Parts: sequence; C-alpha cells; structure tokens
Amino acid sequence: MNRPLPTLRGERVVLRPLEAGDAEYLSAVIARPEVARWWGSRPRDREHHRAGLLEDAAGNDAFAIEVDGVLAGWLGVYEEEEPDYRHAGLDIFLAPELHGAGHGPRALRLAARWLIEECGHHRLIIDPAAANERAIAVYAALGFRPVGVMRCYERGDDGAWHDSLLMDMLADELS
Repeated sequence: MNRPLPTLRGERVVLRPLEAGDAEYLSAVIARPEVARWWGSRPRDREHHRAGLLEDAAGNDAFAIEVDGVLAGWLGVYEEEEPDYRHAGLDIFLAPELHGAGHGPRALRLAARWLIEECGHHRLIIDPAAANERAIAVYAALGFRPVGVMRCYERGDDGAWHDSLLMDMLADELS
C-alpha cells in the first residue's frame, strides 16, 4: 500500500496495521486444517508463511484482525493505482474457532468502507477458491458478485491446480 494503514474499529472487531510480532501466531493459524485447505500449496510450511506475514507487516499490506481485543486473523489489502484500472482487493483468514460468528464479514465491511470512503475506490475484488462455498456466501452477502471462474488459478496442498472465483463489488453495492 502506498499509504499507512489506519486502525479501524467496529462492533467487536478492530483492524490494526499488522505487526511483526503477529507473524508467529498467524502462521500457526494458516497451518490449521480448516484454514490450510484454502491457503495454497504450502499451508503447513509455517516458516514460509511467517516470512510472508513479516513482509506484509513491513510493507504495510495487511491488517491484523482483533476480536474482543485478541488477535484473531489477517486481512490483506492491495490497491491497483494505474488510473485506467484503479481498484482494490481484499483477502482474509480467521482462526477456525471464530468461523461462523460474523467476525469475518464485520472485518471485511470495515476494510471495504475504508477503501471506498477514505481511499476513493469505486470497485473491490476478492478471489476465493471456487470450492469454498462458505466464503463465497459470506462475500455475496456483503455485496460481492461472481465475475467468473479463474481456471487452475492456485495450486493446493494436494499439488493439483484449483479454480478460484473472481468476485467484485462496486462502491454502491456494499451492504
């Protein structure tokens, strides 16, 4: 990101800039089976993910998600600044024990509002695994719409290539 990330506060959820000290816990979250199945070809390679999280913290590219004051997950953001293609993208994971409690949608809504209202983006994207029906339903409830399937987009931990679903949302579609 070209700008410092703010701290965003919502109902039970706080998004704050990711810090290097978050990497150890979050790399352990990625390695958990409920998250790992959706997180690329090396989900259990904690050192690989720890390095990526440290890079996110140094580059100001992600938020730490706190729920009730406790570190709970990661929310990545990026911006395409080319004027003719300008948009922003999101990605997220939460500790499995918090799945289904509404914290993911709250975190995504906070970030989306910031990207739209403060950063001036008119369009946001997200690209869950095409088989991740739960995530797709959450994103659709927020206002994201399917754009198309990106075939053989990401290698899974089984070594095979898997499809992802590109979804987007225009600023006035955020629910």
